[in-house]
Amino acid sequence: MTFDRRDFIKVAGGTVAGLIAAGIVPATANAAARTDFGVSVFPFPLSQVTLLDGPFRSNMGRTASYLSFVDADRLLHTFRLNAGLASSATPCGGWESPTTELRGHSTGHLLTALAQSYANTGTAAHKTKGDYLVAELAKCQKANGYLSAFPESFFDRLESGQSVWAPYYTIHKIMAGLLDQYLLAGNAQALTVVQRMAAWVNTRTARLTTAQMQASLQTEFGGMPEVLANLYQATGDAAVLTTAQRFDHAVILNPLANRQDQLAGKHANTQIPKIIGAIREYHATGTQRYRDIATYFWDIVLARHSYVIGGNSNGEYFQQPDAIASQLSDTTCEVCNTYNMLKLGRQLFFTDPTRADYLDYYEKALFNQVLGQQDPQSAHGFVTYYTPLRAGGHKTYSNDYNDFTCDHGSGMESNTKYADTIYFFSGETLYVNLFIASQLNWAARGISVRQDTTFPEQASTRLTITAGGGHIALKIRIPSWASGAQVRVNGAVQAGATPGSYLTIDRTWATGDTVDVTLPMAITLERTPDNAQVQAVKYGGIVLAGQYGSATLSALPTLDPATIAPTSTPLQFTARANGANVTLAPFYKTHHQNYAVYWSVTAARPPLLAWYRFDETTGTTAADASGSGNPGTLSGGTTWVAGRTGNAVNLAGSNGYVRLPNGVLSGVGDFTVACWVRLTTLSAWSRIFDFGTGATANMFLTPSSGSGTARFAITTGGSGAEQRVDAPSALPTGVWTHVAVTLSGNLCILYVNRAEVARNAAVTLRPSGLGATTANYLGRSQYADPYLNGQLDDFRLYSRALSAAEIRAL
Repeated sequence: MTFDRRDFIKVAGGTVAGLIAAGIVPATANAAARTDFGVSVFPFPLSQVTLLDGPFRSNMGRTASYLSFVDADRLLHTFRLNAGLASSATPCGGWESPTTELRGHSTGHLLTALAQSYANTGTAAHKTKGDYLVAELAKCQKANGYLSAFPESFFDRLESGQSVWAPYYTIHKIMAGLLDQYLLAGNAQALTVVQRMAAWVNTRTARLTTAQMQASLQTEFGGMPEVLANLYQATGDAAVLTTAQRFDHAVILNPLANRQDQLAGKHANTQIPKIIGAIREYHATGTQRYRDIATYFWDIVLARHSYVIGGNSNGEYFQQPDAIASQLSDTTCEVCNTYNMLKLGRQLFFTDPTRADYLDYYEKALFNQVLGQQDPQSAHGFVTYYTPLRAGGHKTYSNDYNDFTCDHGSGMESNTKYADTIYFFSGETLYVNLFIASQLNWAARGISVRQDTTFPEQASTRLTITAGGGHIALKIRIPSWASGAQVRVNGAVQAGATPGSYLTIDRTWATGDTVDVTLPMAITLERTPDNAQVQAVKYGGIVLAGQYGSATLSALPTLDPATIAPTSTPLQFTARANGANVTLAPFYKTHHQNYAVYWSVTAARPPLLAWYRFDETTGTTAADASGSGNPGTLSGGTTWVAGRTGNAVNLAGSNGYVRLPNGVLSGVGDFTVACWVRLTTLSAWSRIFDFGTGATANMFLTPSSGSGTARFAITTGGSGAEQRVDAPSALPTGVWTHVAVTLSGNLCILYVNRAEVARNAAVTLRPSGLGATTANYLGRSQYADPYLNGQLDDFRLYSRALSAAEIRAL
């Protein structure tokens, strides 16, 4: 039996820089033993970034009040009793009650939050409370190193397959809090205590066979591999790394290493920490497999399992890929999941800073879910557990002493570390990632930068060099939603502000220099992948929610998008839904009332127009797995063969091809075409696909043009009027290669093996302009060109442009 949190709720880096990159050293750090592999970008110490007035500082202030208020002795009560020590403190309730098997975890969260708050603000009372907790926990630690609020016999139950609620989960929280107290608050005793705990974990797990250890990992174990990898990087103790790797859960990691999405039906926040552990083990060992696992997991969760606010899961579990509209409830988007996805995204960006989409996600989830998790009316910053997304959802919040869920704990952490991701650095390069009012004092460079903004209430920010100067390559993130963004240095417009990337301004700076960033925001609708009629409303990157007060909703309201209009209040709009007026306001500002995030909107053509898995073994019909009713027909001797997954179609290069139905692209504007191809031989001008009505009007993808490069082209005036996107080279032979073409507005992008290889931002033609196409071929040209000699698998046709993250997940 696995304990269900919902049921319980119902009844009750090596070097300092490397550890900074781990997100565990944002303050003055103790010396560390090891350098992280593969890390090239680092966050600033928390002591060097100060939040200025705004919603994030307000949230942090409320949480700081709670940290000062909460009675440490009440949280120590069950630790003392477990160690045979006297305690007269009043027991806590909720998940910290003396009879709850997860008791003790909140003390670990509190240790981390106190350390982060002290590191960022220098609040002496938080340093004092952290020191007190560490000293008292040390008194509760057994001679063998065991430290918890429950007996060691819980691990006997775990190892024998008996029911027990996640004992290693709590051990992780305590160890992480102690390590943060050492690294962030300079508490040397905390290091001694956590090293003894790690030695106990090593002894406990070393005696198990591999099969026994893997069986125990079926029970949630939190971030054990992460904290052990972090401790290894801090100390260089090889035994700690060995212990960390015992927590590599094969049944989860192996499919991800093989790029298989088997997440459906698995408890989401049990899995995400395992992946954080994987990327930290990559940083500790340089083993590429760990990095591949983390990257693939990230890509599929964002592309196939995430809601518009950036959260994931329904009822705490991953659902089938692309199931969003069918999974709207009161238990969507547990906030701990998002807390951990943000941690993972930071780690991945430190590893690959070319991917601005990691920080695009960070902005999305931070503003749309984490910021709005806290109740602004509570003096102690009470937080939500779930983020209900059903029609008529309503947020509920924690309390002082009778809650203590995991989200209560991660909420303490989230609201004391807002300063850790606003800015990063690498050598003389400064990254501006988030638009949050703040002051950066870059001590190593002798430069101070102030960011003045009320974003998102105003779609702009100003950076000012307030002290110092010198050479800096300033990188400013241009959000993927910010079409038409403009950056000015001392009033002069800078070129290259491309959405979904960083604009680099490489120059010598002086005190008084200013950088003004304007980020145009517009109303857009985001469709759910499983029901094009179910959509959410965004203004720029901010999700808007219908404000319904005490009114109940039994179904998604029907919204008329044409009626959405701004009001005199920033970020507030009016619209018509169900024939009545409704106010739309930022979801993060929506509290103490019922709301709607998703709406029923006039039905649109399904975005997945055709999907050919080519898994048949006989016959000449290729089934359309999209449900759109567009079967393909094998012609000219095309046969079925073993494919990349399942089967594929074999096109022998003589006269074999697949014909798709007439009008398969009728009325389509933006689009995506994606498939796997394995070329036997390479013939110039052969076709992967060619849709049209002859040589005058068509769109095609060839693995090799006359110039020796893969090319996508679309034309309504013959070959001389083609609008093209050329890859740097032809496609290879003898290997499976993934190719995709997307068109969004005038931007056409060509991908090879899920990476962008070329783009053309001046494509004005659309499939809809080709007319009712009657010659829609796979493997055959509209011209007298060679037939394709090779195999095709998993061919997909969408009536929208997939994002880069979605392409990577295919």
